[in-house]
Amino acid sequence: MEDSLQSFDNRQKALRKKHTRMARGYVNKQTKDGRFIQVPDNKTGNYALRFLVMSIVGLFTFKSFVLYWLGESVYQGHVDALAIGTVSDKVGAFLMQIDPITAKIAEALTPFVT
Repeated sequence: MEDSLQSFDNRQKALRKKHTRMARGYVNKQTKDGRFIQVPDNKTGNYALRFLVMSIVGLFTFKSFVLYWLGESVYQGHVDALAIGTVSDKVGAFLMQIDPITAKIAEALTPFVT
């Protein structure tokens, strides 16, 4: 009796897991004997990649606005001041340095912001 109850619980958990996955998407497949079945879609969650790309875009946008607002000489002075600080300051200075992408975006902002 105990084995059948454990088997039932395992089947029920597997079915619940399959239905949860199918709620995120499913595809219809044909088996070798000609039946059509619905199986969960094997989409990989690329949320981490999306978050990383959006963070990088946000960083470049932020740097561009600050570069436009302060001007190149003042901005570079702040970055130089960061570069002589602690390790975390040096990492911040490396991330906030003026690169070609930031300079182009700041240059493109000039007609829109003024």
